[in-house]
Amino acid sequence: MGLRERIAAELTATMHGGDLALERYAQPPGDPGLFGTTPGDPVWRVHGQPTGMLTGGFAALMLQSLHPLAMAGVDQHSDFRADPVGRLNGTVRFITATTFGSSDAAREVVRLVRRIHTRVRGTAADGRPYRADDPDLLTWVHTAEVRSFLAGHQAYAPRALRLTPAECDAYYRQVAPVGEALGARNVPTTSAAVERYLADLRPGLHATAAAVDSVLFLRHFGRTRRERLVVRVLTNASTGLLPGWARAELGIHRPAPVRVSWDRPLATAAGRTLEWGLGPSRIQAAARGRLAAAPQG
Repeated sequence: MGLRERIAAELTATMHGGDLALERYAQPPGDPGLFGTTPGDPVWRVHGQPTGMLTGGFAALMLQSLHPLAMAGVDQHSDFRADPVGRLNGTVRFITATTFGSSDAAREVVRLVRRIHTRVRGTAADGRPYRADDPDLLTWVHTAEVRSFLAGHQAYAPRALRLTPAECDAYYRQVAPVGEALGARNVPTTSAAVERYLADLRPGLHATAAAVDSVLFLRHFGRTRRERLVVRVLTNASTGLLPGWARAELGIHRPAPVRVSWDRPLATAAGRTLEWGLGPSRIQAAARGRLAAAPQG
């Protein structure tokens, strides 16, 4: 097996659990998908760009951890420390199925996540009760995630593929129904609305001990020496996607010259290597084939 094949196999195992399950994206012919997005739409461009999604995904986890109730749910109920790859597989499956999958595939992952959320409830360290199906908490998780994905895309996609301001707003409009399908409400749908939302929540966002511990675990994750090196490069770069106040809350001290002149070039090089290894997306190819096919019957 050559280098490219080894990279592809390792990434497929880490991101997808080894099985792309292409039938989720290829069938049935003509199915428009649950949310009706198509190739060329901003959501396809953002969610189909590996380096942006990897760095954005790490940034999303860090940003989400600053909500004490969201972090309490993760800390008390998630098995991310025991099985981080399993949790990653589930997250990747949700994003790919809702973006590129058939209507049934998207409904299936939405139902699964909603069912899991009904079991996640408890009391945070500050004494406040929480439940994962709280609409306001779901809005936070969704907004922090998609803001980070978009920031990763704008930083690491080739310049010609980055979104214009109008396309950034279109991206937020296209992903809003996914959050709403999970139960989020009053989801911000423009870049300006997202930043206002973060500013409004800012007084209640801070790093708990669980948040600091989870970010430390994330930045040192890796089952092999090579995996740990790649994760460290990407997580270092992901800190540059966070608002400055979020880095300060998490105690991350990486001066702007380091982020710009060291972290970003290293992550760009690592990301291009991973993209080369992956080659053209088989998931997107299957989805394009489904959308282009004549509907059954």
